[in-house]
Amino acid sequence: MSKGGPVVGVLALQGDFREHIAVLASLGADARPVRRPEELDQVAGLVIPGGESSVMDKLSRAFGLAQPLKDAIGAGLPVYGTCAGLIMLADRVLDAINGQQSLGGLRIAVRRNAFGSQLDSFETDLDIPVLGEAPMHAVFIRAPVVEEVRDGVTALATLTDGRVVAVEQGNLLGTSFHPEMTGDTRFHEYFLGKVRAAS
Repeated sequence: MSKGGPVVGVLALQGDFREHIAVLASLGADARPVRRPEELDQVAGLVIPGGESSVMDKLSRAFGLAQPLKDAIGAGLPVYGTCAGLIMLADRVLDAINGQQSLGGLRIAVRRNAFGSQLDSFETDLDIPVLGEAPMHAVFIRAPVVEEVRDGVTALATLTDGRVVAVEQGNLLGTSFHPEMTGDTRFHEYFLGKVRAAS
């Protein structure tokens, strides 16, 4: 904890990991990239960023990280997945490409390309009571959606049509959208609270 804050890793195999590192560092965390099992051993929490979930899956296996990640999730490591990271944490991926695996841990089913080609990317304001009264401006980029929420999982945010786009289960947190892109750091602060409580 060289900077006085918790040591938080960001899975840096692919995707927008740099943006998450910058946000976490701005909030006082000792944020660092994680690409190898020995780096995972040094962190008190982990963010899995947006990107391409099928590529992230292949790379995590190629780097020998998939099983250590599953073990860490199972052991209670606080983990926050955004967009592709949410897909990586889901127990079931309804439209996985052939051979695609997830790390699991979150008792949810997700659909990867939930919004189709017309709505590949969009922005909206979400009410997220756990983060306070002010709505959060959310950016969705080829976003997944949570189609099934099982026992022990809390839906934190839904779209106006009722589709779930943010969930929490114990030390695990997931959002379909990209809070690292909007300057609203409340989700990262909420996650850091989990990291501090767990360590």
